[in-house]
Amino acid sequence: MSSENQINIAILDLYEGVANEGMRGIRQLIEEFEADCHMTVKYQFFDLRQKAEIADLNFDVYISSGGPGSPLESEDSFWERKYFGLMDDIKAFNEQHPDKKKHVLLICHSFQIFCRYYGYGAVSKRKSTSFGVMPVHKTFEGHHDPLFRSLSDPMWAVDSRDYQITQANVQKIEAGGGAVLCIEKYRPHVDLERAIMAIRFDEAFIGMQFHPEADAVGMRMYLLREDKKEIVIEKYGEKKYWDMLDHLNDPDKIMLTYSTVVPRFLMMALRHRLSSIAL
Repeated sequence: MSSENQINIAILDLYEGVANEGMRGIRQLIEEFEADCHMTVKYQFFDLRQKAEIADLNFDVYISSGGPGSPLESEDSFWERKYFGLMDDIKAFNEQHPDKKKHVLLICHSFQIFCRYYGYGAVSKRKSTSFGVMPVHKTFEGHHDPLFRSLSDPMWAVDSRDYQITQANVQKIEAGGGAVLCIEKYRPHVDLERAIMAIRFDEAFIGMQFHPEADAVGMRMYLLREDKKEIVIEKYGEKKYWDMLDHLNDPDKIMLTYSTVVPRFLMMALRHRLSSIAL
């Protein structure tokens, strides 16, 4: 169990062994957070899809990663049963210990399967891959959420997905004290429902379709890959591709999202933990 001057973080790795920059970004953000908060931060990785590793309840914070493949085809798989067993346990713990809630951040693939499993929205395959640095538009609630309120509207984030969440079950989300926080760019010339880009499910659970852990280093590596370059140019044009590369280090775009969203999530979890200790 955590001591009073230590915070324990479980990182649920859903990448199934596929090379990625997400886990590096998560680790880097945690280490930067530890340097800033002057507390001991312990973190542990769990390779769920390859090795069926899963965390227990002896953590304060859970960060669940993106990953490859379909969020539909893994339904009722062995690893998903373990995953949602943990999610159910965290939800039950939070209900029983409202002053000691464990905080959960769900990224991309994790967000998709979570919405599907708990019925927060419909999961469907996109007509084409969405990849690159994209504008993300905040809802009214998103303007006031502590993770996003200081970011511009639209805010800028790394998007990488073949699937999407639409048809939010707003009644269910609001019944749990949550709200839809962000949606994808409005395209009036395209007759398609806008995908949901972030949901706060309750005080302790939040999920987002984009990658808040993505930084300029990792994104540049991806954009320079020939397959990723082709995706962006085919969908948005060559000028947009070069603009993405040019703007990676802009302090008001993905670097601002990177330095804001996950650090604030961790700070909120730390404050909640410290306040519970004080009680």
